[in-house]
Amino acid sequence: MKNATITGWGACIPQPVVTNEELASVVDTSDEWITTRSGIKERHVSHVQNSDMATLAGKRALAAAGLDASDIDYVIVATCTPDRQIPSTACYVQIKLGAVNAAAADINAGCTGFIYGLSMAHGLIATGTASRVLLIGSERITAYLDLEVRTTAVLFGDGAGAVVVEATDQPVGIQSMTLGSDGAGAASLTATGLGTEFIGTDARLAVVMDGSDVFKNAVVRMGDSTITATEMAGWTADEIDLVIPHQANVRIIDAVRRRLKADESKVFVNIHKYGNTSAATIPIALSEALAEGRIKPNDKLVLVAFGAGFTWGAAAFTWGDRVEPISTIDDELPEPTTTGLDIMVQRQVAFQS
Repeated sequence: MKNATITGWGACIPQPVVTNEELASVVDTSDEWITTRSGIKERHVSHVQNSDMATLAGKRALAAAGLDASDIDYVIVATCTPDRQIPSTACYVQIKLGAVNAAAADINAGCTGFIYGLSMAHGLIATGTASRVLLIGSERITAYLDLEVRTTAVLFGDGAGAVVVEATDQPVGIQSMTLGSDGAGAASLTATGLGTEFIGTDARLAVVMDGSDVFKNAVVRMGDSTITATEMAGWTADEIDLVIPHQANVRIIDAVRRRLKADESKVFVNIHKYGNTSAATIPIALSEALAEGRIKPNDKLVLVAFGAGFTWGAAAFTWGDRVEPISTIDDELPEPTTTGLDIMVQRQVAFQS
């Protein structure tokens, strides 16, 4: 049976930035309130479609792997903010990339989407159904935010991250995976106004969250998942070189770190720059960790997430020999014509009309 390993990686961060101070000009909040409760200092707001961010992240991952889009057998986009409900965002990405030989599908597991997608890629490779999978986590979640609800309006940002997952005979890549869900927590993190449930109603589009319930469950589930995946891989906690957690809240990340008794240097954090980009947080963080030299050849990593559903999961992963991209591209998103704050305010006006 083939192992599944990551051979390419890339991210796409839209240019418009909204700082805490800017957000406080339209939301009943402050930089201190946001920073002390979440660790977030700024977030990026997309001026393009979700599929455009996903496509650019995918192009960068393909270049890093030294592959053409036509080499890909399957495109998976993990997202809860698709361009449209029908068809999948992955179909838009497939044609924009020119991945003419690839099947395409979305997966929605909230913020755990990238981990669930990684398990799907692993299964496709293990069964021989695919040899190369392009897995993208991409979200335009600021489009769902109600600026009158500060507990959610300040937490989220937009972005995309991608990896190429390839079959290998080497003892690297995914060593173990653990996944879980508990639908009893569905109401604690959801979005109203979308889906057939709301046809014929005046429900407003908005992310709704019970912060205390999410916090409590995230700490327990992410901690348990990390421990389980580590044990399944036959590792000790001391052998882990780097944990890359879902970037939901710095207090959650720190609580998980303390539960694992891990040094701060072994946990990657970048939430201060991007906020919670949902399914995109882990691939964005992975790309940054590689760029910063935080991942070395043959390092032992744990990727772990918790999200709406509730869903959770973790993967124990042995990195391969290469930590530098084979190639890079010069492609960029088009220049924005307005500020990130203006984009958010214009959406709020549309919500209220």
